[in-house]
Amino acid sequence: MDSIALLNTLLERAEAERDTALAVMRQAEAQLRAAEAQSEQLRSYRSEYDQRWTLRFRQSGGGTRELLQHHQTFGQRLDEAITHQAGSTQQMTQRMQRARDMLLQREQRVAAVRKLIERRQHEVARMAQRREQRADDEIAMRQHQRRIAMQG
Repeated sequence: MDSIALLNTLLERAEAERDTALAVMRQAEAQLRAAEAQSEQLRSYRSEYDQRWTLRFRQSGGGTRELLQHHQTFGQRLDEAITHQAGSTQQMTQRMQRARDMLLQREQRVAAVRKLIERRQHEVARMAQRREQRADDEIAMRQHQRRIAMQG
């Protein structure tokens, strides 16, 4: 019975580790969603900026060289921000995948410990059943010997 109690303690620890891994994965998923949303916002803003610039440029009949340079410089900064955010999103994707892998490992460990507990419980029950059967057999043998002794 002590081994089952130890296994139950091990199971509690494995479940706690699994729960922690689940929390880490959920946090990583939330961070990934936020990074993806930020990437999408930057791409949308870049597209809107280009559309507004093109419209304004056509309406004004062109622009000064300085204004065109300003547009290009700001566009480059937006592109850099988009590239940087894509890198951050990729890092978040990798972090989330590692967290998912860790959660899977922890869930497998919980399942393995539960299976081991189940096997030990069956083993203990089988041993108890064997002891009971031996005790019953012994009682039956004594009763049989008494009958023989009484007849003889």
